[in-house]
Amino acid sequence: MPNVALITGVTGQDGAYLAKLLLDKGYEVHGLVARRSSDTRWRLRELGIEGEVRYHEGDLADACSIQRAVIKSRPQEVYNLGAQSFVGSSWDQPVTTGIVDGLGVTHLLEAIRQFAPETRFYQASTSEMFGLIQAERQDENTPFYPRSPYGVAKLYGHWITVNYRESFHLHASSGILFNHESPLRGIEFVTRKVTDAAARIKLGKQKELRLGNIDAKRDWGFAGDYVEAMWLMLQQEKADDYVIATGVTTTVRDMCKLAFEHVGLNYEDHVVIDPQFFRPAEVDVLLGNPAKAEHELGWKPKTSLATLIQMMMEADLRRVDRE
Repeated sequence: MPNVALITGVTGQDGAYLAKLLLDKGYEVHGLVARRSSDTRWRLRELGIEGEVRYHEGDLADACSIQRAVIKSRPQEVYNLGAQSFVGSSWDQPVTTGIVDGLGVTHLLEAIRQFAPETRFYQASTSEMFGLIQAERQDENTPFYPRSPYGVAKLYGHWITVNYRESFHLHASSGILFNHESPLRGIEFVTRKVTDAAARIKLGKQKELRLGNIDAKRDWGFAGDYVEAMWLMLQQEKADDYVIATGVTTTVRDMCKLAFEHVGLNYEDHVVIDPQFFRPAEVDVLLGNPAKAEHELGWKPKTSLATLIQMMMEADLRRVDRE
């Protein structure tokens, strides 16, 4: 019998890449999907796997639907990738973010504890929990100081995972993932916002790109690399928490430069700083130290930022040209 995995957020960027990885490894993949009027499965179609995933309707805010999905799928592994994942929106929807990104984790852990205690659990934590950084490079021992409702909600999800691991001896691990991008990233995220705009400006469909703090520094990697780390965590004998990052930090400004240079443009001619895009509480620098993951999981990032931006630019040029 194949291994069975249940993925919340299966229609998101990470969910799609993880589903593809697990299917390639021979898993039976189940996905939790919320009812939406818009098309949410386009990423799965992009990867050619839409028809290979078994879907369960449910929502992280609804404990009963989570329990049904766990009971019906009978998974050996559960990956909680579902979230309200856009930091900016968390300021406009702080309560929803808290329920989905915080309480939703408890719903999953309770369902596993009651109905599938041998199941291994992965929680998608985030570098946004570090926020106002307390160390130059952030690792598993760096104190947290979140600076947004998203970071606070994710911190609850992180600590409740630790609590269930220690209190109920569940195999529950958290991946503290730094920024990870791909051509499947949502347009609201800054990397896609930049590559989409660069493509549109190059093709004469847009004139400028409005951004906030372009001197913010982030540790950017490729989502396709990072989902491998998720899977590796659940293959370990002992559950634990791991920082997943490249160990290299780059400004939004330099990321813009890479994207616009790919199409022969100077970003300074097109990028406009707009105060409305600044956060109420800025996170100026994030830089991860993935030494533990490299040593214990044997994981290393494979894709440079330059290669990642090239991938995203080529995908956006094709898409915009078809419009």
